[in-house]
Amino acid sequence: MMPGRRTGSAPPARGVAALCCWALMLVVVLPLLILQSLDARFGAALVVQCVVVVHTGAALARVLTDVGARLIAFGFWLFSYVWLGLAPLAMLATDAYPRGFLVDADTAFVSTLLVETGLVAYSAGSALAGWRSSRTSVVLEPLLARRLAPGRVLLLCGLALLLAVILIPRQGGLAAFFLSRQAANEAAALAEPAGSADRAMAAWVLSVPAFWALVGLLHVPRFRTGDRVLRGLRWLLLPLLAAVNAVVNNPISQPRFWAGTVLLALAFGASWMRGPRAFRIGAAGVAAVVLVVFPYSDYFRYDKREPVRVVSLAEQFTSNGDYDAFQQIETGVDYVRHAGFTPSAALGPPLFFVPRAAWPGKPDDAGILLARHAGYTFDNLSAPLWIESYMWAGFPSVIAVFGLIGAVGRRIDEIRHRLRRRPGTLAALLVPAFGFYQLVLLRGSLMAIVGPLALLVCIPLLITRKHRRPAPPSAREAGYAPERAAPSPLPTGGART
Repeated sequence: MMPGRRTGSAPPARGVAALCCWALMLVVVLPLLILQSLDARFGAALVVQCVVVVHTGAALARVLTDVGARLIAFGFWLFSYVWLGLAPLAMLATDAYPRGFLVDADTAFVSTLLVETGLVAYSAGSALAGWRSSRTSVVLEPLLARRLAPGRVLLLCGLALLLAVILIPRQGGLAAFFLSRQAANEAAALAEPAGSADRAMAAWVLSVPAFWALVGLLHVPRFRTGDRVLRGLRWLLLPLLAAVNAVVNNPISQPRFWAGTVLLALAFGASWMRGPRAFRIGAAGVAAVVLVVFPYSDYFRYDKREPVRVVSLAEQFTSNGDYDAFQQIETGVDYVRHAGFTPSAALGPPLFFVPRAAWPGKPDDAGILLARHAGYTFDNLSAPLWIESYMWAGFPSVIAVFGLIGAVGRRIDEIRHRLRRRPGTLAALLVPAFGFYQLVLLRGSLMAIVGPLALLVCIPLLITRKHRRPAPPSAREAGYAPERAAPSPLPTGGART
């Protein structure tokens, strides 16, 4: 027993060393590399921004070395560190921004303070939920413990294939899904000049069910006896759904955030990725890809593709519109200074399904409002959750929103960790997908993503059912028990009959 105890005491020491290494890299090395390449102009906003970098870098380092796989926390702190930590550091140091609308020093200072307020509220909510982690959640735990229903999964597979047969030809055939996003949007606009919203919803109705059908088929429990039909259907449907997803969820015609969500949810949902060690390795790889590869991943977005020009991170942050999150926050602070708060706008996202004909005063998309305020000729812009909640009621609403999502996110991570050895749970399906889609949610705007988010959350709820756990196991349950978890979610072999 003594060797086992010594082995059990080793991981914390390695965790401390890893934590120090990650903190050194994220809090010191990367920020200094960015500032060294710039002619920095120090001011009050830049000082607060340095606090934001330290906060986000330290929090991300803790997640990357945690003893549990915290996917929700990883998605939040990865976005915060890159888009609201490093990118604004370069912008404020040089007073250079990817878009044309510029603000004064006071507005920049309020914007950095707004970001840090949201981060502090998130950390406080997460810490409070961590202190109460021993208490069972009467809502979240039974919800995330729901189990896949094989019959419902097969129905979803059939529906996804039917939608593909109907909608792919209507959207231009297979070739249209391998055009650049620019070419696809232009062709669709010529065909239906006034139907952009309908086209977008049709695309989501096609891509999200196809994604969940594939995930459900990979995770559906395998039985010890009597599942020959299910095994046969799985092997028949698996290549068909993989092909459909390769068409409708490819990174050429789909937004990078969604294509990345699909790939990463499949990878991190695998049984061998649920443990802390595999999660830490995978999360470190994702963080490296986001920092190094993401800026160049829009190669297929436009028709005219120029040769890839590798530039420094600082230049990417100050010139690439993909990193406009902090500048949009500054624009929003300036907008509120002129137009005031709009509490009624908080009703827009939860009531997104109400048509404007029935609700003439329905709030506009926050990204569109900010684009109009800045005088841009285009309005397809982000509105990060920080500024959208600030536009409702100022700092109090920011504190309430981020405190809530910090607490809920912590509980979800902990429940998933407890359920990690149970195959086919809602936690195994939904948490990886939401953890990475969270980057889209945080980037905003809410009105633009709440429809796809509703599909993303509701479909796995519909293909799962309440998990019943009677005290004494019955003979019926013994025949229905899932096999030992395989090293891969792919079906492997058949049971003896």
